Amino acid sequence: MDTSTWPRLLVVDVEGNGATPPDLVEAAVLPVVDGRLDTGTAGHWSSARPPGSPRRSRPRPDRPNPFGRCPPWQPSPTGTDLLGGAWICAHNAHVDHGVLTRHLPGWAPAGVLDTLRLARATYPALPSHSLDALIEHERLDLAGAPAQRHRATFDAYATALLLLALARHYPTWDAMAAVAVPPGLPGEPQREQEPTLW
Repeated sequence: MDTSTWPRLLVVDVEGNGATPPDLVEAAVLPVVDGRLDTGTAGHWSSARPPGSPRRSRPRPDRPNPFGRCPPWQPSPTGTDLLGGAWICAHNAHVDHGVLTRHLPGWAPAGVLDTLRLARATYPALPSHSLDALIEHERLDLAGAPAQRHRATFDAYATALLLLALARHYPTWDAMAAVAVPPGLPGEPQREQEPTLW
């Protein structure tokens, strides 16, 4: 697939505190440009400062979590601007999309790709489509990944590599998006309506 034709795409990962719905504890954003991970403009927030603050930090919820009690994350216009107008991609994307939309009022991505849906369509016979199982199946080289598994930066990096590996199975962006966009989320392909008699 010609990745130069892809729209602006950000791979995202959010880590929550285990609540239902999950509260935001950590977030990472990794642009994919021309089939490469753009780590130079990636974003990571892992404290009480919101995106766009002078120092990168972690957004924390206002409920107790494994890291202790901390103040709520106040979204900034810069965070919304960073994500605005772009497609996002995540593994099990409805969770990440839901957390981000709750924390960034008024934000909506151009579209949402889900590597979980994409992997299920690409490899229906695999016994598991977890991120760990797909990392192993695709033999992804994670030597350059920051942090460790289950941290937002690592998981965004792994998801971006997974997306690029899965994209090789599809001839065009539209073909990939047709199976990777979860129903009801932005970017869902328009289905042709059945002709009627009237």
